[in-house]
Parts: sequence; structure tokens; C-alpha cells
Amino acid sequence: MVKIKVLHTEWSDGWGGQEIRIVNEMLAVREQGVEVFLACKDNSKIKKKALEHGIKVFVLPFRGNVDFKTMFSLIGIIKKYNIDIVNTHSGKDTWVGGFAAKISGSKFIRTRHLSNKINDSRLNFINELADFIFTTGESVRSDMISLNRINPEKIISIPTGIDEKIFDPSLFNREDERSQLNLDKNIISIGIVAVIRKFKRHDLFVEMAAELLKRHDRLMFFIAGDGPIRKEIEDKILKMNLSESILLLGHVDEPAKLLASLDIFTLTSDSKEGVPQSVMQALLMNKKVVATDAGSTRDLHKDENFSLVDTNNLDALIDATESIIIDTKNDKVNTREYIVNNFSKTCMTDKIMKVYTELVHDK
Repeated sequence: MVKIKVLHTEWSDGWGGQEIRIVNEMLAVREQGVEVFLACKDNSKIKKKALEHGIKVFVLPFRGNVDFKTMFSLIGIIKKYNIDIVNTHSGKDTWVGGFAAKISGSKFIRTRHLSNKINDSRLNFINELADFIFTTGESVRSDMISLNRINPEKIISIPTGIDEKIFDPSLFNREDERSQLNLDKNIISIGIVAVIRKFKRHDLFVEMAAELLKRHDRLMFFIAGDGPIRKEIEDKILKMNLSESILLLGHVDEPAKLLASLDIFTLTSDSKEGVPQSVMQALLMNKKVVATDAGSTRDLHKDENFSLVDTNNLDALIDATESIIIDTKNDKVNTREYIVNNFSKTCMTDKIMKVYTELVHDK
């Protein structure tokens, strides 16, 4: 069987859910025999991560939607390495990567990670040129069909698959992980794991914490992640005199360990989510979860496996979290099985490989 070769492109230089998805997806399909490549900017964090995993990386400028230098460089790469599929991820690299694929005769896959709607102008036609589109949630898929004229047969929702072997509560000793954070057994720990960006609404998390601390003793809050508005959140915590009750942990390399130490996990986003990886991770770890109904978060919600609340609603966040705090039954939850069966790394990989195989067969 001829090895399928896939070139991924990414304009972003950040490191969040989208970039993590790209690297993990490349590693997952590589295990199935696919040869993977990455084209990205020189100062990007994804470049470093890809190189750490032995992925061949091409450094290109990706200056904008109309960047002929990058486009012609991609055409050269596609021809030299006999690339079968070009998979683009952000807006700017989708334009140059998409045209490079079409000019070179390769198949063009567009992955749409965010849930905010795409401009429906006829001039914004690049997505219509794609041979196939992956979205990270059903709401994104529906929007692109209805607003962006995408053929329903050429678009599929493939949520980011989480490795259930890593996020397995049986691998962790809760007391040991809590001791690393100086948490005794009587403290209720509440956390969020997210890049500190505006739409993640860490400000709501801080305000929720402030109100809950007025009502309940022995609570501790944790923010894991880094990002462009970290200083703004730090200043808010200082201004509200919450520095001893809300700890900013920065980027956490092993989120499963933090999740093992938490009693409650929250996500406070107001928009742009696909199917959020952090919520999937928390559910795999059998955590009690409160999450806002942003993007395709609802795709994870089944049989009340977690509390789903309206976006931009501080009172709803407080009420849902408090209901868990005051639940004296101390019953364990089993949220893991549904995620393993529907949102695992294996599920994601199988769906991607099916599309790859069909596209290459049609070349």
C-alpha cells in the first residue's frame, strides 16, 4: 500500500487547543502509516513541538491571505515531496495553502477549529474550494453548510480525540497530586485549564470565585494556562484581594495530574469553542464539570453528565458550581465511558483515515 503524505499548514504562532490538536492529529495518523509534514512560521510554538516529535517542518512567512512567496514555496514543497493532501488550519494559511494545493493537483482539506461564524461573502470562497472540510463540532459544521455554501457531503465534524490512556483516573493518586498543591482533604479545589484569552472569560471565573468565597469556607481556585491577557487577570485577582485563594499556575505540561487533584472543573468561555478539549479531559478523569454552552460544548452533554449553563451568565456559573459544593452525598461520578466511546483518539483517527483514503483513491 502506497504511503499517504499529508502537509499541514498553520499560520498561528500561539499554543492552545488548536495547535495541540494539530500536533496530536499528526502523531495519531503517523501511527497509521501516514507521512506527515508541517509548514509554519519560524517563531511559532507549534514548530518546536513538531520538531520534538520528529516531524519534518518547513518554515515559511505566512504574511497574509495574499502571500505569493509562501504560496510558491508551498507548491515547491508539494511537488518535491509528492504531497497527497494539504490540510490547512487558520484563515491566512488556508488561502495560500488551499491555492497551492489546487495548483499542484493535491487534495485540499480545510480544518475549521473555531465556532464563530465565517463571513458569508461570495468573495470569501476559499472554503468552497476545499475537497473536504473537517470541523471540531456539529454547530460549526451546520453553520458552514447554511452560511458558507458547503456541500454537506464534503464536511464532517471530527472533534479532537483525547488519549484515554493518558487521562485515566486509575493512574493517579488523588492525595499525592493534591499534596503537590498543598491541598488538605477538607479543601474543595476548583479549576480551569485554558489559554488566557478574552473569549475564555477568566474574568468570570475570578468573579465566580469571589462570590463563592463569600459563601463558603475552605475553597481553593486554580487557573492553569498562559496567554495574552494573563497580566489583566493577575491585576483583577490582586485588585479583588484574592491572591491567596486563586493561584495562577501558568502552562501545565501534564493537565491530567492537575485534574486528578481537582474536585470541580469549570470552563467559562463565551464563544469560539469547538468541542473543548479541556472539558473532554475532565470528563475522562471523572470530574464534576460546569461549562458554558459555547460553540460545540453541547456535543459532550449527555444524560446530565455535567452542568451546561448559558454563556455570559455569572449567576448561572455560581449557582451550578455551588450546587456541587453543597452536595454532601460525596458520590463519585462516571463521566468517562461516554467520552471514551465517542470522543477518543481512536474515534478521531478512524474518521480522519477514512477521509484520507477516499480522497487519495479519487486522485
